[in-house]
Amino acid sequence: MADSAAARAETEIYKSKVDSMEQNIALLVAQLQSRMPDIQYPGFRRHVIANISMSPLSTEYSDDVSSLIQKLGRQFSLRHMTIDKSWTTIRRRGSSNEFWNGLQHFLQMAKPFVNDRGFIKCPCRRCLNNVSHQLEDLESHIFRNGFMFGYNQWIHHGEPATGNAGTTVAGPSGGIHERDEMFDVLDDIISEDADEDAVGGPSSNDQYDDLFAALRSELYPGVSSFSSLNFLVKLMHLKVLNKWTNKSFDELLKLLKLAFPKIDLVESHYEAKKLMTKMGLGYSSIHVCKNDCALFWKENSLKDTCPVCSESRWKLQSGKRSGKNVPHKVLRYFPVGPRLKRLFATSKTAKLMRWHSTGKSKDNDVMRHPVDGKSWQEFDKWHPQFAGDVRNVRLGLAADGFNPFGNMSFSYSMWPVVLTTYNLPPWICMKAEYLMLSLLIPGPQSPGKDMDVFLRPLIDELKELWVHGLDTRDAASENSVFRMRAALLWTVNDFPARSSLSGWSGQGYRACPTCNEDTPSMWVIGKTAYFGHRRFLPTNHHWWSNLQFDGRT
Repeated sequence: MADSAAARAETEIYKSKVDSMEQNIALLVAQLQSRMPDIQYPGFRRHVIANISMSPLSTEYSDDVSSLIQKLGRQFSLRHMTIDKSWTTIRRRGSSNEFWNGLQHFLQMAKPFVNDRGFIKCPCRRCLNNVSHQLEDLESHIFRNGFMFGYNQWIHHGEPATGNAGTTVAGPSGGIHERDEMFDVLDDIISEDADEDAVGGPSSNDQYDDLFAALRSELYPGVSSFSSLNFLVKLMHLKVLNKWTNKSFDELLKLLKLAFPKIDLVESHYEAKKLMTKMGLGYSSIHVCKNDCALFWKENSLKDTCPVCSESRWKLQSGKRSGKNVPHKVLRYFPVGPRLKRLFATSKTAKLMRWHSTGKSKDNDVMRHPVDGKSWQEFDKWHPQFAGDVRNVRLGLAADGFNPFGNMSFSYSMWPVVLTTYNLPPWICMKAEYLMLSLLIPGPQSPGKDMDVFLRPLIDELKELWVHGLDTRDAASENSVFRMRAALLWTVNDFPARSSLSGWSGQGYRACPTCNEDTPSMWVIGKTAYFGHRRFLPTNHHWWSNLQFDGRT
């Protein structure tokens, strides 16, 4: 008797669940019919029954019947609607609102179909639905790598296997932020990764995930005009323009955190700098011997003493190394290749990089740009393969010392090494935003004859760019990929700086860089004098017959 009573009670519970399910179905059908009058109840009922893999009276049936019915309702709705997938073929993703909106609608559609751990298959061109990620990671993967080819029916992300044509699915009006202007910046930075399928397969580098996370997050609840990343970039820009110290920047961040407790912002300048490094705004710190003998780089990177003079790499206190290793000198090196590639990442600057071929003066007697000079033309004759592609880069190098403290009573000489791109037109190539700082050589003394030690990282990269080049996406040629090479044509500096760069002394009896060993010079009253300048005069010049000159003075 007890067993039969328990069975009857259990049957009553199951019946109540079935009645509840029927009520939910009827309610959902009524809502759907108000939006799509062509839907009939029997058709929807068959769809529900076909999607339930177990009997409604099974003991494993979920108590949350309403959530299941809502999910089935979304699936049924997708059978009667078309999903706009044209955005998946857009190549210039960062500058396309259509791609951004389509991606957001895709993520909203896929959200209910994540597994119990919050993972779902990733349809980017790298993962190809073979790897699962959390939903928030899908946005950065698809934006960076693009949407995979051939995945026309999104069966893993909510679309039924038998879809048909109809009207376009409209995305939700709320919950999606407007495309932030920083997406254009990120698109320029990661354009090479995003289009690597044209070179031989996308990269597996996930270094941009933190950037997309900062780009998705609101600066403050309810503030949609600024993302966390956008605000941080603008704040760092103000720091540079107004010469804030790192300490003052940290104090400002603390004040913002105190005044706005819910603000989504980094804790310190150190964290901000780490994030900016992922945007390609970083540099390499290379330790230098105290006596400028060698760099602790490449083959010397693990050494604690100089391979030339055996001087310690670290500052010592009372003959012993302090608790924290502090190097004597640090050379800052800013890689050139990524910045040259970025010049071709946008169509505007990519077209300007061809100006030396398309916009140069047609008047042979006018020189308004180095391309009009004989040196450029002779270089093209010597290296026809390099000259054959107008996109190959020609560089100029300038270096000089300055006192960064602005206090002339304090002796300190720091040497920046700057590159300029001569592919650009003359009214652009010398603007500050197109000059590339490549090295920042520390003081306190001028590098002098040891300049070659500090130039080694730059020379190694220039040799690599000259011999092998870099695969670069050209936005002005339908995002085609070409092998970009670069050549250093000139150096621009004063005479003392030229002495350091060339290794030829700018003073003494053989100071002339043109005459070299044949420099005509003599010692006159405590200084070196140079003579023989009449040889540069025209042969019919009257000074040749002037008796006041003996040919030497």
